[in-house]
Amino acid sequence: MISHIRIVSPSGHLDPALIDAASARLRAWGYKVSVGAHARDEWGRFAGTDDHRLADLSEAMTDTSVDLILCSRGGYGLQRIIDRVPAITKPVLGFSDITALHQAAALSGCATIHGIMCKHIATLPEESEPIRALRRILRGEPLEYTLPAHPLNRPGTVCAPVVGGNLSVLYGLQGTPYGLQAAASSLSCGEGRKGVSPILLIEDICERHYHIDRMIRNLRLSGVLASISGLIVGQFSDCDDDPSMPGTVYETIKEAVAEYNYPVLFNAPVGHVEHNLPLWLNTPSVLSVTSDGAVIKSMPLSTAASSARQS
Repeated sequence: MISHIRIVSPSGHLDPALIDAASARLRAWGYKVSVGAHARDEWGRFAGTDDHRLADLSEAMTDTSVDLILCSRGGYGLQRIIDRVPAITKPVLGFSDITALHQAAALSGCATIHGIMCKHIATLPEESEPIRALRRILRGEPLEYTLPAHPLNRPGTVCAPVVGGNLSVLYGLQGTPYGLQAAASSLSCGEGRKGVSPILLIEDICERHYHIDRMIRNLRLSGVLASISGLIVGQFSDCDDDPSMPGTVYETIKEAVAEYNYPVLFNAPVGHVEHNLPLWLNTPSVLSVTSDGAVIKSMPLSTAASSARQS
């Protein structure tokens, strides 16, 4: 049960007015909200010094009254401190650079939430789907998204933990203790058995087409793409198709996983867009892709464990 939300800024600096507005909205929903001592700081592109950002994260993690940690924004900064962050033992909400925290959380088997942060919590209409879905996920309710068909989709159904997030951050973590293989080996499928074949989520922004090809090929060459049980391809915002590359950005990704037979979902409403729907990470979800469309069931921990036992 989530009642106390702590806002911290572990990466980039954010306009403090957006932190205040997000806090006010969350309080209006009935939550207690506290803000890290350095969450409003500015140190170049970062929200305070490395030590200050780390201190806020550590304090939020060890404060037993805090139920969920909301990261104010992404940007860049977590790779400078991720090896000093204490074991993650409670849900973290965020995306983009916050992917590094989601990966660290997987190592301790902690479920986290890939979803909107302070800017969109502060500014999106109350009736918007990301806001309504966030309210449901904070109440611990299962989420089910029915999505339209995409010509590049590959059918199949799987129940497994979803891991991942921003492709550039995942690429930067390869070869470290926070890489995808390490995260997958620490997760369970609901009955305590460690080491699962997860569903991989990827999205990105402002990357060149051939950079995306390089990163997805890294995941193939390192064995990641062979060891997953499904793939959710989110939004690749401002990643223009390069006419000198064979095919579109999405077709480049499809080509990289062509030899595998797990379900693949393209154009999922997840990423650097306003229509960014929340998903539970590091705990089993259901991905079902057919010729008619797709369904993602993103479940809180207790529901996920029950579903995993039944699958």
